[in-house]
Amino acid sequence: MKLYFTGFHYWERTFQAIGHGISSSFLDKVRDVAKQFFVLPKNEKQKYGRAVNESEGYGSDRIVSDKQVLDWSSRLTLIVFPEDKRRLNLWPESPNEFRYIIQEFTSQIKVLISILYKGMARSLNLEENSFSTQFGDRASMKARFNFYPTCSRPDLVLGVKPHTDGSGITVLLQDREVEGLQVLVDDKWVKVPVIPHALVVNLGDQMQIMTNGIFKSPMHRVVTNSEKLRISVALFNEPEPEKEIGAVESLVDERRPRLYRNVKNYGAINYECYQKGIIALDTVKI
Repeated sequence: MKLYFTGFHYWERTFQAIGHGISSSFLDKVRDVAKQFFVLPKNEKQKYGRAVNESEGYGSDRIVSDKQVLDWSSRLTLIVFPEDKRRLNLWPESPNEFRYIIQEFTSQIKVLISILYKGMARSLNLEENSFSTQFGDRASMKARFNFYPTCSRPDLVLGVKPHTDGSGITVLLQDREVEGLQVLVDDKWVKVPVIPHALVVNLGDQMQIMTNGIFKSPMHRVVTNSEKLRISVALFNEPEPEKEIGAVESLVDERRPRLYRNVKNYGAINYECYQKGIIALDTVKI
């Protein structure tokens, strides 16, 4: 695997990776099984429905606030790693290839994320395992399949409201044709172009915490489309829930004091803040 980066890496927060070793034809298969699932009859999809107060399964967002603004999308969320945490009763049996393709795809993304952690550590003159060690041997990966139907008022409704990711790294496979992802740069929303064979990499809040603010977690959103539906597949890498993460010690000094307190289970903090319209990183600042 020989990675090349294009498009957005200058922002030190979002970039598109090519040369990742996953063929374009296989990426299309991932998109295809996602689309095939979302066009199944409603009663078939509901077999994999999300239970109340849980995030895993098919449906819309879990409600955590009476002021929560709902996104114009439906989702299928699955834990893929560690493997013994998989709830296979929530993994669709239709389309037939779904389970096999997602297993293959997420295994390759797991390797890609490991390479990215090592590369980012080296770029800061750190030991290669400075970030991955904090996540533990049983780091979590969640897959989220997103379906954005057409919307008659894209000027008023968002597919996903503005947020930062609670992960260390998020890898996103965009729709092959339809744009929708936007990143906030200098107070302006900038679209992330579709490059069919590329994977979008977003740095998450936990990377910003571990690098003591050197690498940034980008604010981003998804806009809706009045004419075309859109799908995407996102993979979120997070530490073991009880694993405490914090700034790498060598990145803290008098010139750059510690910015954030050490945290556990930050993904849960980020999700609740997201639904309440609060910036999660602000809640863990020192």
